[in-house]
Amino acid sequence: MTIVPSTPIASRAEELDALDAILPFDRRDQLAALLTDDDVATLKHLAQEGMGENTLRALASDLGYLEAWCRLATGDPLPWPAPEALLLKFVAHHLWDPIKRSEDPNHGMPSEVEAGLRSDGLLRATGPHAPGTVRRRLTSWSILTRWRGLTGAFGAPPLKSALRLAVRASARPRQRKSKKAVTVDILAKLLQACAGDRLVDFRDHALLLTAFASGGRRRSEVAALRVEDLADEEPVRGNPADENSPPLPCLSIRLGRTKTTSSDDDEHVLLIGRPVTALKRWLAEAQIKDGPVFRRIDQWGNVDRRPLTPQSVNLILKGRCRQAGLDPALFSAHGLRSGYLTEAANRGIPLSEAMQQSLHKSVTQAASYYNNAEQKNGRAARLIV
Repeated sequence: MTIVPSTPIASRAEELDALDAILPFDRRDQLAALLTDDDVATLKHLAQEGMGENTLRALASDLGYLEAWCRLATGDPLPWPAPEALLLKFVAHHLWDPIKRSEDPNHGMPSEVEAGLRSDGLLRATGPHAPGTVRRRLTSWSILTRWRGLTGAFGAPPLKSALRLAVRASARPRQRKSKKAVTVDILAKLLQACAGDRLVDFRDHALLLTAFASGGRRRSEVAALRVEDLADEEPVRGNPADENSPPLPCLSIRLGRTKTTSSDDDEHVLLIGRPVTALKRWLAEAQIKDGPVFRRIDQWGNVDRRPLTPQSVNLILKGRCRQAGLDPALFSAHGLRSGYLTEAANRGIPLSEAMQQSLHKSVTQAASYYNNAEQKNGRAARLIV
């Protein structure tokens, strides 16, 4: 019997299988073709060191992009550590002046590099990249460099200066993660679209209510939620100031490590009232007693043991938007998070109280939703109406 030696790409794909809980299946084959053996070894090491799944997933995605860009731009794999000239080239290729580009086709990313990235499905947007995306990929590059025990030029003054000037020249307006916020009026329409007696209706109804009422949880946090993270609390009054107010069911959700917390944090939020009832109904109907809370359901109505992916959470929201007669292009799962803070601002809830539930660490970020609400509800914009 002849044993056919595996190709380097096949070997890397097998290595990446060990990270199947982190890397989506449809991305593993692509990453296996883009990454080097050292890249895969680094990712596996980071996973063993306990790096958060969301962070590791982002690092893997950014590393795959950087490797593809470097091969197309230089003809060679990504060097470690990257020379300062390569970092400056990365900035020049991704942040450029649209007016200058119209006058000089060679300004910005070369056409052959752009075409290669598009053919691999790594580049979709037109125009210069979002500054936040460029900064994030440079940060990922820097992190991976340090984890290899190397020192890069990421703090060099020329790079900082080039980045600052390039951001100013690219003049790309900041794009919201969700063009419209999912406020209570929108949420009511989505819940009405879930008003059926199928398991998928119970699941989506509970998912939307839980994600919104728990402070606008990120889609990754919703997908990662497990039954073991839920704990019944003593019922609470619907109106804390009224002793005769009827009691409402209360549930505590332990979130553990999130995007803005460390491994030592033990963050939790509360669900009160209707979201608790919806969540418990879904678990009872689906006969889920442990493991992932929100799971895949096949076309015959069978509940899988596997959890939903973060992308599935986004697709569920968009699907319910379509059923509710709303334009799915205007909404994403992040709209639940922005919608929660927008609704809190509209109802006059103090920012600090809302942040206890949303777990925003940045007051500036959370306050932006409040500022928008105050502008719309205030008198300053109504001097002439």
